[in-house]
Parts: sequence; structure tokens; C-alpha cells
Amino acid sequence: MARIAGVNIPSEKRIEVALTYIYGIGLVRAKKLIKDASLDPNMRARELSDADINKLRSIIEKSYKIEGDLRQQKLLNIKRLREIGSYRGLRHAKNLPVRGQRTKTNSRTVRGNIRRTAGSGRKPAAQKT
Repeated sequence: MARIAGVNIPSEKRIEVALTYIYGIGLVRAKKLIKDASLDPNMRARELSDADINKLRSIIEKSYKIEGDLRQQKLLNIKRLREIGSYRGLRHAKNLPVRGQRTKTNSRTVRGNIRRTAGSGRKPAAQKT
């Protein structure tokens, strides 16, 4: 099992797909990396030699921000939005959708999956005496 950028790459998958297990590398970037490293995209990750892995690792490290650095940059961007008091920062702080989605009917999971309908939570009728 190959290890690139602190992530174990699944050995049974094609390297195109296996590289997407690294945070910050999607399918398009994985295809570009494979092309830059001049590898066969249909190759399985277990078939990679140590030289191929080192070549991929060096290309990734010098070209892209991935894993911990990318996560940290993302958190710093959100923190900056909160500090300047922007609308997006307030939405992040309240844990609501940030990009203009409606919240009356959708985003149940964000709001805690609360179902507020006419019949829910009704108390049982009083019994006859």
C-alpha cells in the first residue's frame, strides 16, 4: 500500500481514482498529475514502483497545497470571514447554508432535522371520565 502525503492509497484501485483519496486532489487534478508523471492511468496503485511513487510525491509537494495545509487555509479563510463580520462569516458561525440556499423547507440536516408540522408533537386527547 503506497503512502503519499500522509495518506494510504488503496492498492486495488486505478491510480486515477486512488489519488483522489488525498484531500485537495480531485479526478481532474489526478489525471493531470498522472500525465505530468508520464504514467499509465489504467495502472493499479499496487503496480506502482518506488520510483513512480517518489515522482508523484515530488510533483504533488512542489505544485499543490494538500491535506493539512489546505485544511488549515480553509479554516483561516472562514475565521477571517467571521472576524470581519461579513454575511458569509455570520452564516458560518450560525452553522447555516452560506451560499444563498433556502432554509424554510430544505437544509434539514443543518437545522438538526426538526420536523415542525401540524400533527407532530401533539398531546394526546384527554380520556373520558
